[in-house]
Amino acid sequence: MTDGAVPILPDPPPPPTPIGLIAGSGRLPIMVAEGLRKSGHPVHGVGLANQFDPVLPTLCDSFTSVGILRLGSWIAALRARNVAHAIMVGRVDKAKLLFDPWSVLKHLPDLRTARAWFKHLRRDNRSHVILRVIADELGKGGIDLLDSTAPIPDQMTTAGVMSAREPNAEEQRDIAFAFPLLNELLRLDIGQAVAVRAADIVAVEGIEGTDRMIERAGELTRGRPWTLCKGARAGHDRRSDVPSVGVKTIENLAKAGGKCLALAAGDVIMIDKGKMLATADALGIAVVGVPAAARARA
Repeated sequence: MTDGAVPILPDPPPPPTPIGLIAGSGRLPIMVAEGLRKSGHPVHGVGLANQFDPVLPTLCDSFTSVGILRLGSWIAALRARNVAHAIMVGRVDKAKLLFDPWSVLKHLPDLRTARAWFKHLRRDNRSHVILRVIADELGKGGIDLLDSTAPIPDQMTTAGVMSAREPNAEEQRDIAFAFPLLNELLRLDIGQAVAVRAADIVAVEGIEGTDRMIERAGELTRGRPWTLCKGARAGHDRRSDVPSVGVKTIENLAKAGGKCLALAAGDVIMIDKGKMLATADALGIAVVGVPAAARARA
């Protein structure tokens, strides 16, 4: 696959085909495990050490903890359970690596990972390149990565207003202004979100992530209302790192003075969507899904 090419993902196999779940931290792996079980798939978890939620093993038919940089161990754990399809979701919290006294040994790369890094990643370690290399290595080991959103279609953004409050005229203008610019930032792999007020970009998401960017935007706007726009790059590889928002996003937005959340329709996961929208309604925040045609409009 050439850099930037849209991957052709395999269709999810029918139940009761066993599915592997390669899990980082956060609520999302739990939601995916529940979705897979609801669909009738046995779930075999591979949890990244010091990352996964302790509840997750209880939702899996089998569970193995593995080192983050030990791709060979991931493959061995899944193949031992006759798993040929897997989903990879969840964050990697680097700070948690420090809590384990055996962290250095546990997270040393195995030979498969070291070879992949030397061959592909030492010159380009952007997130989508890392994902492509991981997917290729898993494929060589007999594991096909699936679309990570397939088990949770009801948690994805939909087009149109999703909250009780609709965006006002100024917020609608800001959304129309910001999204074409955000599309370009996404194409350049700069960030997944921007803050906008009165047709002016207040803040751009960097390596700090959306929550920290929201805090920074609040400091810059000094209590004046603003809008958060978030999306995914065109042809985003849904095998991992799909943009997501949740209750915490809404709470942080309200605290920072944000009044509107505009999301790329169909491209952003809304973690615990019902609870998230209820929180938005309680705090008077408008939440809207922006369709692709509107996002491209100049």
